[in-house]
Amino acid sequence: MHHLNLVRLWGFCAEKGQRILVYEYVPNGSLDRYLFPADGKKPMLDWGVRYRIALGVARSIAYLHEECLEWVLHCDIKPENILLGEDFCPKISDFGLAKLRKKEDMVSMSRIRGTRGYMAPEWIKSDPITPKADVYSFGMVLLEIVTGSRNFEMQGSLMDSEDWYFPRWAFEKVFKESKVEDILDRQVHFEMVDRMVKTAMWCLQDKPEMRPSMGKVAKMLEGTVEIIEPTKPTIFFLQE
Repeated sequence: MHHLNLVRLWGFCAEKGQRILVYEYVPNGSLDRYLFPADGKKPMLDWGVRYRIALGVARSIAYLHEECLEWVLHCDIKPENILLGEDFCPKISDFGLAKLRKKEDMVSMSRIRGTRGYMAPEWIKSDPITPKADVYSFGMVLLEIVTGSRNFEMQGSLMDSEDWYFPRWAFEKVFKESKVEDILDRQVHFEMVDRMVKTAMWCLQDKPEMRPSMGKVAKMLEGTVEIIEPTKPTIFFLQE
């Protein structure tokens, strides 16, 4: 598998006790360093770069799901697993939890895989796992790229509520209250942000069949397909 937005494996060693994977060097580290700086300052990426990162990641997941002979479920899409090259070209890494399947297969897992905050509802419900699980994780990352905040670490009065849910909060701000500026960390090109947020909301639908494929997600971000008004994502384990 070769794609501009996948980290490249150069070689490996599996002799006796020596087990080593050798990947290309990606100089700028992982996306989380720039979205959530340790010093608490605002994210260091301008909006053009953020958009290119989101689109590159979407295209690479679409490649894994739709363009390989056998589809690959990554299982752990999150900012820590998105590396940035010299020109901030994103590269998905860490396939330690990934599963390879024939096109027609669903995935049955003996245990939950992924990271808290990015896992699709079907992992918790023990429903069949499809590529739409990665779509959900990408939607959460996309919202984090827009807001510059962790989906499970945001601070504030209403966010301290037990039933606070990051996607639902963003939906209310953008589509109900028309307060886009409340979810952003600076002024931006609102047409771009509107497209990114709408795409994220479709990715974060509770039912897998409601989520678009990653190929369509990439086209939604590109602006080559119309994005209809999304329905509000809900907390999948609580009553609305």
